[in-house]
Amino acid sequence: MRLPRLFQRRWERLLLGVSLPLIALMLVFLAVRHFFFSGETPDAGAVKAAEPAAALAPAPPPQPELRQETMIIPRGTSLAALLKKQGFANKEIHRLKESVKPVYDLGRIAAGHEMRLFKTADGVWKALEYDIDELRYLAVRVGDDGFKAEIKYYPFEIKPVLVFGVIETSPVAAVAKAGEDDVLAYDLAERCFGWDIDFYTDLRKGDTFRILVEKKYIDGKFSGYRNILAAEFVNDRKVFQAYRFTFADTGAADYFDEEGLSKRKEFLKSPFKYGAHVTSRFTASRLHPIYKVYRPHYGVDYGAPEGTPVQATADGKVTFAGWDGPSGRKVKIQHKNSYETMYLHLSGFGPGIRSGAQVRGGDVIGYVGATGDATGPCLDYRVSFHGSPVNPLGQKFKPADPVRKEFLEDYKKEAGKLRALLDAPQLLQAALSAVSF
Repeated sequence: MRLPRLFQRRWERLLLGVSLPLIALMLVFLAVRHFFFSGETPDAGAVKAAEPAAALAPAPPPQPELRQETMIIPRGTSLAALLKKQGFANKEIHRLKESVKPVYDLGRIAAGHEMRLFKTADGVWKALEYDIDELRYLAVRVGDDGFKAEIKYYPFEIKPVLVFGVIETSPVAAVAKAGEDDVLAYDLAERCFGWDIDFYTDLRKGDTFRILVEKKYIDGKFSGYRNILAAEFVNDRKVFQAYRFTFADTGAADYFDEEGLSKRKEFLKSPFKYGAHVTSRFTASRLHPIYKVYRPHYGVDYGAPEGTPVQATADGKVTFAGWDGPSGRKVKIQHKNSYETMYLHLSGFGPGIRSGAQVRGGDVIGYVGATGDATGPCLDYRVSFHGSPVNPLGQKFKPADPVRKEFLEDYKKEAGKLRALLDAPQLLQAALSAVSF
């Protein structure tokens, strides 16, 4: 029997009113069931569920506490000898060296450097550290898959500092009086002014210098010098300046004066860094101290303690290194532009110095001695040009290349900034207060 249209519409609305809430309730039930029992991870938009399983997971085993043993590498020892005293077997030492070699060659450990060994309480070693230098150390860890090695850096800070000094006896003494290390005096001569000033014959009491240098600090403690950025030396009222400049295209750095001319010349002015004085000059007639006759002396004699290092005054090739009668042990070096230098009466030769060896200016080629016709420890230093002797103290040597034209404007801006720092009142005041007058 068909219902009247009015009752039919009411019945349809009643069915819809009952069925829709039931369907919605069923969908909610299915969603909740899926969320808690399906085991699938909810997406980022879902409400984060509690994680009771994580609390029940076993905690990782505690790492064993390691004991540190510190060793200072003694002179004349090897890694094998050092580690054998720590209970290492030969096979284990060999495996360690070969595994680490792609990162660092442990055969190169140096005397005076520190090595640290980390062991468990029962003596099983787990790690090794070796100080390569003041900034880097080798770290080796023992893992399940063998050795893991890497070079790490100590965190350090660089600060530019102005150092002021007054010459009374020597630059080394003046630098020490300013509270700095000797190496800074050597760098001042070797990098900046060694081509302009002979630090044995030219210095005068009262000469002054300023050095703007980068100092390195590790954990707030001074750990050495980096680069001299700028320097000024007033020698017998003549002012010499040097500014460091790094070329943007090559990364090479050098020192130049205020006009951009190189501080380097073909030859250093002395075969010594420090520690010698002139005892006899270049002359056509000198009374020989042994034979007591007058004869030419075509060199400059320097007096210095036996064993004082002697440096090559320019780049070149060793053409002779051996005994040469009255000259004693002698080194002869051929340089470009037809120059030749000779170093006589040596007690011995520097590392690798032999005929055919290539040397650079500043390399140690021998040591002061009294071999041959010498009355005491000295160096007879000689220079010849096109085969004829010239006075090493009077010869005018050519400078190296100046700042390239395309960088000259950049250089002058950089030099101006460095000049301002050399003159900065606050830096100068701090430098003066550090000097012990």
